[in-house]
Amino acid sequence: MSAFNSDIGERQAAWRLTHISDQRQGEQNGVMRPWILPAELWEEGLWPGIRASLPAYIGQEGAKVEKHRGAHNLKSSWILCANLYFPFRQASGLGLLAGFLRARVSPEIRSVERVELEYAEDSPLDPQSVLGEPEGGKRGANQTSPDVAFVVRTEAGRGLILTENKLTEHSFYPCSGRKAGVNNPDTSRCLNWPEVRDNPRGKCWQMQWARDGRPNRRYWEHVRLSEHGKRALTRCPAATAGYQLFRQQALAEAIAVSGRYDLVASCVAYDVRNEDLIHCLRQTGVDDIATGWGAVFEGRARFAVWTHQDWVSWVRAHDDAEEWTDWLAYVEGRYGYGAGA
Repeated sequence: MSAFNSDIGERQAAWRLTHISDQRQGEQNGVMRPWILPAELWEEGLWPGIRASLPAYIGQEGAKVEKHRGAHNLKSSWILCANLYFPFRQASGLGLLAGFLRARVSPEIRSVERVELEYAEDSPLDPQSVLGEPEGGKRGANQTSPDVAFVVRTEAGRGLILTENKLTEHSFYPCSGRKAGVNNPDTSRCLNWPEVRDNPRGKCWQMQWARDGRPNRRYWEHVRLSEHGKRALTRCPAATAGYQLFRQQALAEAIAVSGRYDLVASCVAYDVRNEDLIHCLRQTGVDDIATGWGAVFEGRARFAVWTHQDWVSWVRAHDDAEEWTDWLAYVEGRYGYGAGA
């Protein structure tokens, strides 16, 4: 466990002592920790301002949205995402989001229409149709569904900002095609970058792996490598630590090429203190996700990053009506996102 991960755990355990009366330890993956709540108390980890609206949002969507199975873990990045971005889907918050995304993603953004968790487009741009992922997936389970998406208005029309949200995670995880038990005859080929680069259909197990009659995954059909990426990468970018980012990049590019939106961006929101995540792709040839990942690709989809500290600082600086004072105090006490963070 990294020092940052340990510090977040200690902070969440301390926060719980003064904010949650029930001190029973919950369990996740067979482990009990002081920062894990009993599963039925997961809503106690939400900012009070969304404890009614977020469960209603999930319930309204019915089977389409899946609450994260680790939502009762106070270190959950899913809960962090909800606490940081879901409150601003109301009218008084959309302007703040628009200004922030205009500054961090594209100056073309004029307003934010919607904020959606575990986002997926309707057919024919859903993950099953576009990426060849299995039928039966839900927003938040068994498919590529970015943690939070912002549907925006741009100078030319509409835009879609797809965002992967992280807290203590140390990477974007290895490719599922390299896991034990998937019958990949040679996982070492994923590390032979010249061969994968020149013949992804022949070398990528995701494009060959027939599973119960389902179509093969189509991620490589959509990504577009830059000349820099072809030279700089040392292995398949999804192989060992970038699988989630690769899938989101493929999804963003497919949606961008479809022409449904004038602007499409694949983004990452992360904690500036999480050095392990920032540098998790070093062995892949990307030293820093903020400066390196976007340079690997070319195409219509853009790539951008911001830190959670960036977002909170923006709200603090631009909340002229002081409507978000309680929220600012909450995220400072809960996560350490204070004025000097």
